[in-house]
Amino acid sequence: MRSESNSLTFFRQSGWMVIATTASGLFMSAVHVVVNRMEPAEYGVFFTLLRIFLLMGFPAGGLQTVFAQQAAAAISEAEQRRLAATTRAVFRGTFVIWLIMAAATFFWRKEILLMLKIANPAALWVTVALGLASLWTPVIKGLLQGRQDFFGLGWVTIIDGIGRFTAIAFLVQLGGQAAGAMTGALAGQTVALALGGWLTYKVWHGPRDSFQWKPWLKRVIPLTAGVGSILFMTNADVVFVQIAFPEIKTPFYMAAAMIGLALVTFTTPLAAVMFPKVVQSAARTERTDALKQALVATMFLGGLAALACTLFPELPLRIIYFRNAMYWKSAPLVPWFAWCLLPLIFANLLIGNLLARDRFAVVPWLAGVAVTYGLTLFSLKETLAIAETFQAFKLVIQTLGVFSSLLLLVAAYFTWQERKRSMPAIGVRGLPTRNRR
Repeated sequence: MRSESNSLTFFRQSGWMVIATTASGLFMSAVHVVVNRMEPAEYGVFFTLLRIFLLMGFPAGGLQTVFAQQAAAAISEAEQRRLAATTRAVFRGTFVIWLIMAAATFFWRKEILLMLKIANPAALWVTVALGLASLWTPVIKGLLQGRQDFFGLGWVTIIDGIGRFTAIAFLVQLGGQAAGAMTGALAGQTVALALGGWLTYKVWHGPRDSFQWKPWLKRVIPLTAGVGSILFMTNADVVFVQIAFPEIKTPFYMAAAMIGLALVTFTTPLAAVMFPKVVQSAARTERTDALKQALVATMFLGGLAALACTLFPELPLRIIYFRNAMYWKSAPLVPWFAWCLLPLIFANLLIGNLLARDRFAVVPWLAGVAVTYGLTLFSLKETLAIAETFQAFKLVIQTLGVFSSLLLLVAAYFTWQERKRSMPAIGVRGLPTRNRR
């Protein structure tokens, strides 16, 4: 009965998060319905800056994970005080990191504007402002996730989408280009962050103990490297294409990448629901079927979405870019994105399970795959320059698929090792062997 109840709870919470993420994703996808009125070059800049905004959160890559862990384990009053101290200290620390990032951007602003083909410098500075939200949002979401307040987490996600769409639609209607659209994204993110801060106010504003940076960093650095590897793999190709290809060609890649991003966004909630359940089961030395349930659900949802992208590749482009048929030409790239991102989605689940159990031995291997992927992309720059445009784009996506599969193999191997290591400790009916008579 308990197993059935846990399964029902998992799928109910997963269902709500899928609904919330899908609703948010629909509004964020609707943004592209509005912004495709821009000049194609400006649309390419806008899409790239959104991915850079995500990559700016790399220093905070492990924060949602570590705060989800700590919040899930904060049962006693002493643990709750430590959680409050940690949250406030990290808010201050990440603000300092953001100031350093902003200063570095100011110092190299001319090179960045030229490399990313940004015509209006305001677009860059709004993206820098968004960087602070990218550092603080994982903390807020981690607290909600760890407390298993998926209702609140879902609404933060929805409000982000609604706020972004509303603000961007208004500014683009007034004639805004990439800079105006990024300002709208900043407005939406600010509203969502404010809502999340209000929902978690009692957690981080309560009584607190002193905070020790050194032991905390020993934990967060491997988590950051592990989660950051997935973040890099998901977004690096878009930034690379914006740098390596002429601005007249990049919008065709961005249109197909938008569909790939939607697929990733649609399946991510399953990992978010799974994570705190694995943390709590590990802390209580209990079994959990959360990983198995997440894998089965992802196999069904992800496989169905990838199959739909294969059979009807032009359909999502027609829906999102119905105002601009130029982007429908990207249809041949859509199935490639769907199937090449699927291994990355499964790898995300396995990696989340390992990190939730503090199995950090996998982290150097994940980082190695991500770094090799980045180096491989840039090594292809000369080959891509002489290839036909869509063949070059396919090669970029195929490279992503190869390294996504490699990341999945690494995660699967360490998951198998973890399962093999834990099996001798389990006896009949899930009782530890040493307790059997």
